[in-house]
Amino acid sequence: MAKEFDLVVVGGGPGGYVAAIRAAQLKMNVALVEREHLGGICLNWGCIPTKALLRSAEVYHLMQHAGDFGFRIDGKIEIDAAAVVKRSRKVAGQLSGGVKHLLKKNKVTVFDGHGALGGKGVVKVTKDGKAVDEIRAKHIVLATGARARTLPGLEPDGDRIWTYKEAMVPESLPKSLLVVGSGAIGIEFASFYRTLGAEVTVVEVLDRVLPVEDEEISAFAEKAFTKQGMKIMTGATVEKLDKTKDGVTATVKKKDGKSEKITVERVILAVGIVGNVENIGLENTKVEVDRAHVKIDGYCRTGEPGVYAIGDLCGPPWLAHKASHEGVICVEKIAGMDVHPLEVTNIPGCTYCQPQVASVGLTEAAAKAKGHEVNVGRFPFMGNGKAIALGDPEGMVKTVFDRKTGELLGAHMIGAEVTELIQGYGIAKTLETTEVELMHTVFPHPTLSEMMHESVLDAYGRAIHF
Repeated sequence: MAKEFDLVVVGGGPGGYVAAIRAAQLKMNVALVEREHLGGICLNWGCIPTKALLRSAEVYHLMQHAGDFGFRIDGKIEIDAAAVVKRSRKVAGQLSGGVKHLLKKNKVTVFDGHGALGGKGVVKVTKDGKAVDEIRAKHIVLATGARARTLPGLEPDGDRIWTYKEAMVPESLPKSLLVVGSGAIGIEFASFYRTLGAEVTVVEVLDRVLPVEDEEISAFAEKAFTKQGMKIMTGATVEKLDKTKDGVTATVKKKDGKSEKITVERVILAVGIVGNVENIGLENTKVEVDRAHVKIDGYCRTGEPGVYAIGDLCGPPWLAHKASHEGVICVEKIAGMDVHPLEVTNIPGCTYCQPQVASVGLTEAAAKAKGHEVNVGRFPFMGNGKAIALGDPEGMVKTVFDRKTGELLGAHMIGAEVTELIQGYGIAKTLETTEVELMHTVFPHPTLSEMMHESVLDAYGRAIHF
């Protein structure tokens, strides 16, 4: 006999579990189906454990520069790869357990298995290929996430050619590494392994690293990565990967049309992700799929009445906080609340490499392409007392305003702790703040946030310390 609920969520990642909890808060009887780990890829194999790894790399970097801060460390600093990985997995495990507790606290019924649409208002749950439950609900939210994209001839093998999962749990640290793709995932792993001593080569098919970022930020980042010893190859394509006795030989077609062979111990593939649209019962429904992602409207509704989709399943930006917010919008709309559709340009993006990169809104080029006349402000970390005191004086803050209205169109940062700073501009954009209001906001001293203020002032020729 089918079990009845008001709403069922398929997938327990940062979109799915948040949607389930918010629906429960709104007095709905909620079920959540998860086939593997509560918290999804983000918590178990993405956002959280990678930050734990990067924190270990940051500590190692600081220890190497202890002398700059007045300390002397005698002898070689040893890296225990197993201990680094163990800490990362412990962090992920702790938070996954926390999600389980939150769902129980909010009286969400969790089904362990694979969920798929099984007719109008029906979700069928299977485990190890066997039917275990059937759930009925008026509203069904699909939050099945995404997986790493693979390209013909560049298939991962889990041994020498890695996706993010294998890169997160190395048995030992490779001495040399090729990273294919320079988006957030690729660059974070490149930064982690380079900091811990690996020789790292990054190949990017587009003409610059971190290609979704503002061009000035990309250029600054490439210069910093090169200074750290990374080899950056932009406008290049990995044509094939040949496994050897001790590693992998990559054939790379460079921007000049010539080919170069690069031999490394390991390869990390970071060429994007595709939605998990298969085997979730979309056949014979009105749900539309475009380029491996489900199409939705501003309230996360699909073409099939009563079926909704959120998060990475629906396409870019592939961010946990975007998925969570979509989950809230979706269930609040179902509950009849007055909610606004998600404004994508208000979603901050963060890359936790060294130096960190963060942004929100339009790049300068995108703003001009949309017809805006712009005022652009910049402020360097070198002009900030807190940055100098931290020993991190390399970086910049850039702001883009509409010249006529004073609207903040975008903000772009690179440097220490910018992934924490960016939310200030995120709030400003959500509140539709103008340059005047930002100029009249008092920023505390001494803080890195003062650079945000100075960048705004610089856009109008009023910077004090630059």
